[in-house]
Amino acid sequence: MNRLCALADIADPGGKGFVLEDGRRIFVIRRGAGVWGYLNACPHQGVPLDWRPDVFLSVDKSVIQCSTHGAQFRIEDGECLAGPCLGSALRAVPVALSGDMVIAG
Repeated sequence: MNRLCALADIADPGGKGFVLEDGRRIFVIRRGAGVWGYLNACPHQGVPLDWRPDVFLSVDKSVIQCSTHGAQFRIEDGECLAGPCLGSALRAVPVALSGDMVIAG
């Protein structure tokens, strides 16, 4: 398990990017006490999703949005809702809370 950060270190709602020990670049989205993890790669072209460091959500913070082509993904399961990768999904990375810490598997 990779210990990533305290839950309080991620804006609510918001996201934060990480590099795991195995080199995978991931990001975690927080909404309340819920956390979801995904590889930081758009299924359309493999580019990172963040607009700038740790900015993964749309302006209204309702969906994950790709910085390159504006594809939108549902927070809860990474399914593409709009954009060039419609029908695809982000690759999930297992994350969980251990006390007040966010961990990744």
